[in-house]
Amino acid sequence: MNKEALFYERNNFGSVSCKLCPRHCIIEPGNCGFCRVRENKQGVLYATNYGECSAYGLDPIEKKPLYHFHPGAEIMSLGTRGCNLHCGFCQNWQIAHGDPKTVYLSPEKAVELALSGNSNEGQNCIGLAYTYSEPFVWYEYVYDTALIARETGLKNVMVTNGYVNQEPLRKILPYLDAMNIDLKGFTDKYYSKVCLGQLMPVIQTVEAAAGQCHVEITTLLVPGLNDSPREIEELSKWLAGLDKNIPLHFSRYFPSYKFDLLPTPVETIENAVNIAKAHLNYVYAGNAPELGLSNTYCPDCSGLLINRNGYGVELSGLKEDCCIYCGYKIKIIL
Repeated sequence: MNKEALFYERNNFGSVSCKLCPRHCIIEPGNCGFCRVRENKQGVLYATNYGECSAYGLDPIEKKPLYHFHPGAEIMSLGTRGCNLHCGFCQNWQIAHGDPKTVYLSPEKAVELALSGNSNEGQNCIGLAYTYSEPFVWYEYVYDTALIARETGLKNVMVTNGYVNQEPLRKILPYLDAMNIDLKGFTDKYYSKVCLGQLMPVIQTVEAAAGQCHVEITTLLVPGLNDSPREIEELSKWLAGLDKNIPLHFSRYFPSYKFDLLPTPVETIENAVNIAKAHLNYVYAGNAPELGLSNTYCPDCSGLLINRNGYGVELSGLKEDCCIYCGYKIKIIL
């Protein structure tokens, strides 16, 4: 379905300037922007992916990954097609850069799906997660759906690359309860060469979001490209300067899309976690279960607060949002 896009300007001779993300695409009639889903039709910019859902399903909240936002809950996850970065290692390239089959899912129907996630005994669906592909290029749909979800008491979660301009971000932030922002690396060279983007807009997104909703960060470590101890140190120090309680997740890279490098050694992930823990209270190894670095411990007394086994969660060391051993207040939303 097509819907007129937000955040664009009409230019002379029928072209338009898209203002959604830092690319600022100038799009001629009949053409699409870099993301492939915003098209100029006779001088009007349309979101051609409005309501076009490439995948949806009920997921554990830990899969996003969000470890400090309603641990143990489930969330209805939705995705579309298109992306405004082009990472050579993309794990979801079939929907981000391909042309997957989609089904139309109205905002109202999406909310109904999330509400139905509580209809069976034992299910605990807290809301909607806009994920899989890049939700900011699904902006109009995410915004409309988030408003309806908020009215029904559902939570809105965005799993994003954070590559968006500040005006669109400010408009939608009041309706987001949590974000996992994928910080690809911590150098502009890496963003430019590997992701065809820039670092600074993502930094600005993290800084803006951290003051308005729950934020967690994920960084996929690619061997030899963004995994140096110095880069991990700089990333961790910067994040601690915002809030040392922001959870940071390190993930292993595996060959995908255009990259055929060998997988990230687990030792690299372990070293990164240890470096980051010198500055941050909560650091996790996301997809290296053999390291046993997915549990949550009290920053004050080191008591075990949350035991994670896969997506299984046991909140054994918490009383409300405090450590049962020493009473330390934990940055967590239950």
